[in-house]
Amino acid sequence: MLETSEERTRKYLDLGHTEAENHAKTQQELYEKRVKENSNVTNVISEFFKTNLLGFTWHYLKSRLGPRHAYQSYPRNGDSGIYPMQSSMSSRVGIDISLLSDWASDTFESDSVAHLVARHAPDYTIHLGDVYFVGAPKEIEANFTAPYASWYYGASGSLVLAGNHEMYSNGNAFFQHLLPAMYAKVGEVKKTQQAGFFCLENEHWRIIGLDTGYTSVERPFLEVLSPPDCHLRKEQVDWLKDVVRLGDPDDKRGLVFLSHHPYISSFREDYTKPGEQIKELMGANQREIIWFWGHDHRLVAYKPAANKNGPFTYGRCLGHGGLPVEVKMPESQPDKDKILFYDRRVRTVIRRHRLGYNGFVNLNIHNERLTATYRDLHDTVVLEEAWVVDKQSGQLGWEVNHVIPELAIEP
Repeated sequence: MLETSEERTRKYLDLGHTEAENHAKTQQELYEKRVKENSNVTNVISEFFKTNLLGFTWHYLKSRLGPRHAYQSYPRNGDSGIYPMQSSMSSRVGIDISLLSDWASDTFESDSVAHLVARHAPDYTIHLGDVYFVGAPKEIEANFTAPYASWYYGASGSLVLAGNHEMYSNGNAFFQHLLPAMYAKVGEVKKTQQAGFFCLENEHWRIIGLDTGYTSVERPFLEVLSPPDCHLRKEQVDWLKDVVRLGDPDDKRGLVFLSHHPYISSFREDYTKPGEQIKELMGANQREIIWFWGHDHRLVAYKPAANKNGPFTYGRCLGHGGLPVEVKMPESQPDKDKILFYDRRVRTVIRRHRLGYNGFVNLNIHNERLTATYRDLHDTVVLEEAWVVDKQSGQLGWEVNHVIPELAIEP
């Protein structure tokens, strides 16, 4: 019997963020699949014991105590990690880039969002991280690499970042299975993504994908004494400094950063360390930046602000790609005051959970102008905003072109 969309969604309701729970969910998925597809399974109790209990114990201990996959950085195989943006359609005005986060859940909603992205046929598609439940090879296959997988590969490139869920299996499948399937075209040559960070650029804009996932988990006990802060590893900092040359005072192109973990959050932890590192790297070349992230399973636009010692940022959360979308307001007034727009529309109710709309954002880069169009899974434009970069100063002009009333937050 095929799993219904509601049954699939139920598996993600109240999903915790511990490695143990997510490994248990992965093993339960494997068990259910084997029982459904294998007519030779006659002893269901024995199969449950082998797959769920023994399988869980082995994979959980291996991920918690085993070695993490070696970190990959640039230059690697002659690749600098910087790719010139190019359009795949001569009739298109500018470059189109679709961003999705927390999408890889193999749900009805994630498939619907992916099919919608395909209809818009962007030049590039970028996943901002979290392959559920633990970024295992089978989960990467189901979402990205199998013939039936719904991920849309942009004609000019398809790139990924790691979230914390990929690191629940020590990053092995992310580096060994997912990165080799990703690429950016340089002319007619497909360059395979070599590391968990990258830079797309043209003469007006730079879009820099940051790896906050690799440092988002820690060993047992150590994570209690020193909670993960998602800092950028030295290899990535050196790349930003020496290859990307983020602090170059003569480079006034507009800056867009992508990451899985939030620089600002009104709902869970925010992670200020990457922002502090970026600000330090920019040195005297300080200016406003645009930053998209996921992790929180909702669509939120934050008020322009700096967080602690980080840069002044237009922060946007895109964690509504494929998981059940949360629609509750934060409890504290200071957290509410950070929010500019928040999609709290209720699409359905399952087990007393009020769930919102999944979706993605499409970026269009045309000369100095970057337009962000946020679409839900019914292709409704819920928000459109644009920035124009001043190439003399690097500063950004910002305007909101369209927003549906339901996204407005009362002052």
